[in-house]
This record gives sequence, structure tokens and C-alpha cells, in this order.
Amino acid sequence: MGLSTHVLDTMHGSPAAGMGVSLFTTQGDNATLVRRFVLNADGRSDGPLYDNNNLRPGTYRLVFEVADYFRARGVDLPQPPFLDKVTLDFGIAHADQHYHVPLLVSPWSHSTYRGS
Repeated sequence: MGLSTHVLDTMHGSPAAGMGVSLFTTQGDNATLVRRFVLNADGRSDGPLYDNNNLRPGTYRLVFEVADYFRARGVDLPQPPFLDKVTLDFGIAHADQHYHVPLLVSPWSHSTYRGS
């Protein structure tokens, strides 16, 4: 399966449909944009971010556009918002395995883990 992500909006109790996300490869302080996408109705990308044939060991970054998403949902956020973009840096050690990076998010908190 490669690399995938899923975002749940814990404020509304629903998938974060319409949230913008960017995927980068990283090397030290340098980040290279791989792709930008918008989450579908299930809060997921339309297909894997990388399949196992193209996933490589290394370091990666996902940037979730949290404030823009909640504003689009009509949430009145302070300026500046507590969370604007949530950035997750993570490593892939075994490219033959599935790496699922879920995000649970509200305007005030977030949590992640390596999912299945």
C-alpha cells in the first residue's frame, strides 16, 4: 500500500473533507514538494501518496492546512489562529511496509500515530 494519510475533524466528529495537504521529501533542513492535494469526502487522498514500488526509505513531511479548513467550515478562529498549519515530519525505514499517517485535529489540538 505504501504511504497514506487520513484526517478526522474531532471538533465536528467527521472526516476533514476538503482540507489541503502538501507532501514533501526532506533532507536536513531542505524540503522538496512532491505533491499538493485536497482530502476527499472520507478525509483521505484519492489513492496512496506513494505505492510500495515508488516509496523509498527516508524522511518526509506532511503539512495540513488546518486553519483554512476550519474557516471554510465556518469556525470563527482568532487571528492569528492557535493552529494554522500542522506539520508532521516522519521517517520511512522499511519501504516494503505500509505507512499510514492519520491526523486527529481540532482548532486547538492535534494527535497522530503510525496507523495500519
